[in-house]
Parts: sequence; structure tokens; C-alpha cells
Amino acid sequence: MTEHPTSHEGRQPLAARPQERARPRQEAAAGLPSDVPGPAGGPAAATTPAPDAPPQPAGGAGHPDPLGGTDHPNSPGFPGGTGHPGAPGAVALAVSPQHPGGGDTSARREGDRLRFVGAATRRIARGIDLDEIVLGLCRATVPTFSDEILVYLRDPLPVGDERPVAPFVLRLRRTDRLRLSDLEGEDLVLVPDPDPTPAAELCEVRSGGALAEVLRGVRPVFGDGAAAKAALAELLGAEHPLPGGLRAILAPLRGRRRVIGAAVFLRRPERAGFEPNDLLVAAQLATHTALGIDKAVLYGREAYIADELQRTMLPDSLPQPTGVKLASRYLPAAETARVGGDWYDAIPLPGSRVALVVGDVMGHSMTSAAIMGQLRTTAQTLAGLDLPPQEVLHHLDEQAQRLGENRMATCMYAVYDPVSHRITVANAGHPPPILLHLGGRAEVLRVPSGAPIGVGGVDFEAVELDAPAGATLLLYTDGLVESRLRDVWTGIEQLRERLAATAQLTGPDHSPPLEALCDDVLDMLGPGDRDDDIALLAARFDGIAPSDVAYWFLEPEDAAPGRARRLARRALARWDLEELTDSVELLVSEVVTNAVRYAERPVTLRLLRTDVLRCEVGDDSPQLPRQRRARDTDEGGRGLFLVNRLARRWGATRLSGGKVVWFELATRT
Repeated sequence: MTEHPTSHEGRQPLAARPQERARPRQEAAAGLPSDVPGPAGGPAAATTPAPDAPPQPAGGAGHPDPLGGTDHPNSPGFPGGTGHPGAPGAVALAVSPQHPGGGDTSARREGDRLRFVGAATRRIARGIDLDEIVLGLCRATVPTFSDEILVYLRDPLPVGDERPVAPFVLRLRRTDRLRLSDLEGEDLVLVPDPDPTPAAELCEVRSGGALAEVLRGVRPVFGDGAAAKAALAELLGAEHPLPGGLRAILAPLRGRRRVIGAAVFLRRPERAGFEPNDLLVAAQLATHTALGIDKAVLYGREAYIADELQRTMLPDSLPQPTGVKLASRYLPAAETARVGGDWYDAIPLPGSRVALVVGDVMGHSMTSAAIMGQLRTTAQTLAGLDLPPQEVLHHLDEQAQRLGENRMATCMYAVYDPVSHRITVANAGHPPPILLHLGGRAEVLRVPSGAPIGVGGVDFEAVELDAPAGATLLLYTDGLVESRLRDVWTGIEQLRERLAATAQLTGPDHSPPLEALCDDVLDMLGPGDRDDDIALLAARFDGIAPSDVAYWFLEPEDAAPGRARRLARRALARWDLEELTDSVELLVSEVVTNAVRYAERPVTLRLLRTDVLRCEVGDDSPQLPRQRRARDTDEGGRGLFLVNRLARRWGATRLSGGKVVWFELATRT
């Protein structure tokens, strides 16, 4: 803190001047012009006592300094001192006993006051969120500066430049009060007082009222003036009058643009009253607190926006496709880095397949999150076209280059087919997946690493691997296996060992539960392993048994719908699902009829029995069917209407070589 000369009459200490520079604007909410301060200079201009202020006590042994730095045994306010020994409210701190030279004592008192203001403002500035800042103000001032404090804040608090809502309401945010313990046989120590000064929880500031005038003036005022008394009565509530003998300072809390609250500092009758320079102290404390609250509110809004952005970039929930179970986790790098570029996704594909995607955009910023969202949307669109995994990565690479320079990302794209029990994987510079087999063996899959997305001019290679029933595939980002304390391959080996150890606990015939497995994997992270955000996607391959699949080719001819009905009837009889025969025959006939009308090559018909009965009809025409309402005179146009009414779910997906129309019916099991 800057050194300054001792304050004399008519001269203001520079270090005690609050940081008020701009003249506030007129506030429109509730008609209260609380943004307009008093005379130029802000609260620091109060170098002389207000007209209604009590007389300043003379310095001396009979008047303990409430802002002193150390209790002195000869201070009359100190328990056992020469003034009022054992006074219950005497918690004021004296600097030193009065010396014959009054100027030396005045300098000491002023120095102690400045040291207190510096320590108090530093404590307030340490707070990050709203509660920490308000708590810092309370703990810094009670009991050194006041015996009790009440902090009121605007409800709701305006954020930044947004216009405050009307009416202007103040809510009691916190009240702190300490007292000396009165237990027999114990030393006199300060303890929390469970019976603080009663005050209203809410106060609506009336335009033109006494409280509005004090808040508009911005400067702290002593509480014994007529205007201040009326303002305190309005703030605390008519049913909560201020107890007699209490001395008060009412300090408006003004942020960067407007008044956002008020603080009330109270002293008990047995303690020395407030001095004129205490108004400067209150102004400093109020200014730093208000600016800190403004900062905390803005920080809270930014954190909220970051959380919302990250949440909307990731799936709200994972689908539950046939033949596979899914679980996922996402962890930010740290509390201060809420936004990252990691993402995961699971996209249902035609033929009961599912695409599994995990990616990582370089960096931890809003820009990284925005690029991640664009790449994730692009991947979903490409998956809907049923492109091979290597083609998906190729188009993602082109999209990253269109987004700008140095838009780098890694990505793993895999497609699982529960009917063939195979998985096709393509990699763009991402850590390799790990396959946990039934029985406990964990295997790092050998997948060509490829170049990251955004490099440009490179080819991606896909490999097809076995995906046995009961196995678990784990896709993850490098934040799980790489940190300052270990390289990526050491982390991958530790992850593989962790998965194997977890699987052995469940026995050779059972796979570990997915949710518990994800939690156990994250437990391997140590204190130094959170350098990066983490995305984790686990897929349990259940597959579809060959006995639960029926597949046929139908020539595109008029007899195809009749043949499709007969084939479906036989399959339902084999599966003991005769109760679905009428519905399945009707719907299969309608969908196959529509496919035969436009197809030039054989039509495919496939029935899948899982927890539902799924029927898929594919043809080589890219035109998707569209449901419409047929007129009474139309001979056709009612097929999809029947499908929509009778099926549990239905849909149509365009493929690279045509389309697939599917529907599902619930089975009674």
C-alpha cells in the first residue's frame, strides 16, 4: 500500500480514497435514480463528519481506538484494562496508550487504520463467488471495526449491462455478530451470537423514500441523523426498530454501474462510537465489496454459460440400440476449465447397427467447444448417410480445414453390427480402443493410428474386427491416459491392467456392469492426472443370435408382397409369436408393396427378434417414403398411415445405395 502523510484537519489520506471514478447513470428500475451519486468525488469526499454526526471523541487513555492493531492491557476497552474491566462489548482494539505527544499517537492510529483497510480489502478480494466475498466482508469487520454487520443485496442481482428488474428489492444476504463468552470458569473469548439484531428479510426500496435518497447519495452516513434513521427504519422494517444505544453506519454498495445493496455496521453502547474517519473506512470496504460482487456475478454468469455450452455439445442421453448396451462419462480438466473439446456420441444406423464416436479437439476454450460442436454435428450427418468409417473421417478432415487454420482434432469412429458380431474401426490420430473380453482378458486393439483431423491430404484406413458377445469396447480421450506424470503408452497399459483387474472380480462368466466399470476406470486418476478433460464411452456387445434373425431377398415383382407375408408368418410361428401374425402380415405387405413399386434390384426383407420384433425392408431407390393423408377417392396412399398407427416405432433411412424402411412391434414376453 502507498505511503502517505498523516491526515490533518481538512486534508484527506490518499490511501483511504475509494476507487470511485465514473459518475453513475440514472437508474430506471422502480423509478429509483440510485445510479446517481452525491457530489463529485464519491464516498471518499466525506473527509468531515456529517452535520448530524456525533462529536469525535478525543484521543487518550479513556477512549480506546476501535481500529487498533493489538489489544493493550491498559486500554479501557480491553477486559481487565484501566477503563471498564470485563465490559462484554469491549472488543475494540487499541493501538497503544496515549503518549504526551498527541501527534505521535494520531500517526499511529492513522497507520493502524490504513493497515486494517489494506488487510480487510485483501480478504474481500480473495473471494471468487458471491458468498465468499460477503463472508470476507463480515469476517474482516467483525469485531475489529464493528460488533455486528448486516449485508443487503439487490434481488435479483443485475449482471453486467443488463437492465435491472423492477421493483428495487433488497434481500438480507448475511448478518454476523460476535459476543464475549459468558460461561463461568472460562476465559473471555469471542463466540458467535445466536441472537443478532432483528431485521426484515426483504425490503422494497420506495422511489423518493429516505432509503432511496441515502442509496442515491452513495456515501456512507452515520445512523443517528434524521435521514439515516428513516432509511434504517425502512431497511430493517418497521417491526424491527434499531435497539437504543446502538451506533450505526449505513454504507451503500455501488458496483460499476449501479447500487447493488447496502451494508449496516453496528456498535454496542459500551464501545466507543464511530469517528468521522470511519466513514472513509466504510466507504473503502463498501466499494471493494461491491466491485467484488460485480466480478463474482459476472464470473457466475460466464461459468453458467460455459456449463450450458458444454452440456448442449454432448448427448443428453445415449440411445439404446438393439444388441448393445452403452455408458459414458465426461469430466472437465478442472473447476476453472469447464469447457473443453472432448466429445462422444452413439448414433443408431440402419440394420440395427450403431456408430460409436469419440473425439478430442485441441485446446480448452470456447473456440474448442464450438469447433467440437460443429465436428460432432458433421459426424452425425455423415453417419446418417451410412458412409464407411474411413469416409466419415475423410469428410471430417475436409470440414476441419473449412473451419480455418490449425483446427486440429483426433477422432475414433467405429460401427458395430450386432447381427454379424463384427466391428469396423477407423482412427484419426486417437489413442487405440481397448476390448475387454468375457473372462477378463483386456486387449489393446491394433488400429492404424492415421493423421489427426485437420491435417489434410491424408487417407484413413478402416479395419474390421471380431466383436464377440459379452465383450466390452472402451473408447476414451487422451486425458484419461496422459498427464504430466506419465506418457500416453504408460497410461494405456495402466488402463488395460485396471480393466482386466476389474473384470476378474466379476468372474469368468459375467461381464462387469458398465456404469460401475466407468466409475472404476475414472478412479485410477491421481491428483496430477487432470491436465485435460476426459470423454469415455463404453459399449457392451450383446449381439443378436443367428436364430433370432430371418433374412430374404425378394424379386421386384407383383408376387413379392404375398411371398413376404408367407415368409413372415413362418418366422413368427418358429419364434412363438403367432399373436403378431395379423399385424406383421399387414405392415410387411404395405412396406414391400411400396418398395417393389420403385425398386429395380431385389428387395431385402429382414426380421429381428430381440426385446421387440423389428422388420427392415431395403431397396435401391433413394427416394424416402412420405406419409400423407389420402382422399376418399384415392386408391393408394394409406400404407404408411397404417404403419404409423399399428407400429410401436417406424422410420426410413437413406443409404449410399438406396434406403431402408423399418418398423417395430412390441412382443409379449
